[in-house]
Amino acid sequence: MKAAFFTGVRRIEIRQTAPPRMEQPNQVRVRVERVGVCGSDVHYYLHGRIGDQLLQVPASLGHECAGTVMEVGSAVHQVKVGDLVAIDPAIVCGRCDQCQAGRPNTCRQLQFLGAPGEAPGAVREELVLPEENCFRLPVGLTLDHAVLAEPLSIGLYAVRLARLEAEQRVAILGCGPIGLSVLVWVKLLAGCRVYATDLLDERLWAAQRCGADWTGNAHREDATAAILQEEPLGVDCVFECSGDAACVSEGIRLAKPGGRILWVGIPPDEQVGVPAHLARRKEITLQFVRRQRGCIQPVLDAMAQGQLNLLWWITHRYPLEQIQEAFELAAQYRDGVLKAVIHLPH
Repeated sequence: MKAAFFTGVRRIEIRQTAPPRMEQPNQVRVRVERVGVCGSDVHYYLHGRIGDQLLQVPASLGHECAGTVMEVGSAVHQVKVGDLVAIDPAIVCGRCDQCQAGRPNTCRQLQFLGAPGEAPGAVREELVLPEENCFRLPVGLTLDHAVLAEPLSIGLYAVRLARLEAEQRVAILGCGPIGLSVLVWVKLLAGCRVYATDLLDERLWAAQRCGADWTGNAHREDATAAILQEEPLGVDCVFECSGDAACVSEGIRLAKPGGRILWVGIPPDEQVGVPAHLARRKEITLQFVRRQRGCIQPVLDAMAQGQLNLLWWITHRYPLEQIQEAFELAAQYRDGVLKAVIHLPH
């Protein structure tokens, strides 16, 4: 079986590895056919780490995936052989205090696909997963829809945490796939006025297409000052989606007293600083967002109902043999890339 591995900084190799075996009656064997290149994957590619999570090469990679069910265990009832499935990449224990409290996203024994020392990466021809991680696609959806489900689920979860109301003002800092995922759910669920910033014009155009009311290129202007000119009292909620810790400081400047910052992006460094006294005087609530919980099925349902028509987010496709080119494209933000997807051969 072919699988992709990080073998060093900016080095990926395709290697032969043993196919996975089903060992539990609740498991499903999936033929992986699509894998999206995520910003967190790019952090590992460029730096070999995200904060305190260090790669030990060779390390398998990838987590945004979808495919076809090839085999099911005797206790599996929700999917069957031949079903197309979206994958939740977070495998949880179901027994710890967090799982029992309804917080599987902070499971004490969480095993995430492609995370150092956790579960195997998704860029491989086959995966074995618990049934609860496999979501059968509703009629009319394709594997292209399915590969977008995981980033969209993070956006939905973040917006649910924010508990927005229609008259509120929202800023989204960073308009990559996660920022856009937040944006579409803000518009769909609350209809708030949205101010969106990024460093790339093509991503701001994508934000406009997703419904942003105002966009600003923070590379060319003081976007924070420009937003505050529009909203002198500040905004109610800021979603930091870039992974740049400096954007959290900008978010604190943007937020009105009593406002909220939802930190969705993943900073590459282990330690970051914020303007604590400004945040204290404003009594800002800073909410970290840990992936998602219970949001993949609602994402698929919304797609099936025609509420999320986002296949245009997939801007580039690569065969497995060209995965390094896909990562270089994403790492350098070349050619207007929004979402690059790896197609595995079968």
